[in-house]
Amino acid sequence: MGTPGYHHRNLSVLQQHVAFFDQDENGIVYPWETFVGLRAIGFNSIASFIVAVVINAALSYATLPGWFPSPFLPIYILNIHKAKHGSDTGTYDTEGRFSPANIELMFSKYALTVPDKFTLGELWDMTEGNRVSYDFFGWIASKLEWGLLYVLARDEEGFLSKEAVRRCFDGSLFEYCAKMNASAEAKMG
Repeated sequence: MGTPGYHHRNLSVLQQHVAFFDQDENGIVYPWETFVGLRAIGFNSIASFIVAVVINAALSYATLPGWFPSPFLPIYILNIHKAKHGSDTGTYDTEGRFSPANIELMFSKYALTVPDKFTLGELWDMTEGNRVSYDFFGWIASKLEWGLLYVLARDEEGFLSKEAVRRCFDGSLFEYCAKMNASAEAKMG
């Protein structure tokens, strides 16, 4: 269950989270599609390039349908649940299903300044609290994911709202940001 009224296209919530970046809707996300998606939601060219390469390099092999790695670093949306890392919030289960109770737990435990909103420090504390021993990849991935979300969706007061977090989990935040950026560019051009 994701955002009410959001067209889920019979995908799990984790698959919906990734599907925004599938520009040609073929079920495979290549680094250049990730780059285009990141640009659409508002990241600059340099950050989009670096993040696209890092994301696709980190997730590609786990999602491949076979054993041989691909030099094109594709992410197969159907298998995205296989790329789930440790030291996360547990909001997605091992099959990519959404557990909204974990968002509630996360905010009740770590959103201390304002209920239903995180500060950057509280996000840091949350990622520290979710760390699993010797899961170096998961520690880094979690910090990067939450850091990018904070940059993307924080409000003018520097808070990250529960609604923005929930919308990120089902991918509807990406479509919203892309629409906002497109309308802002249209006003400027």
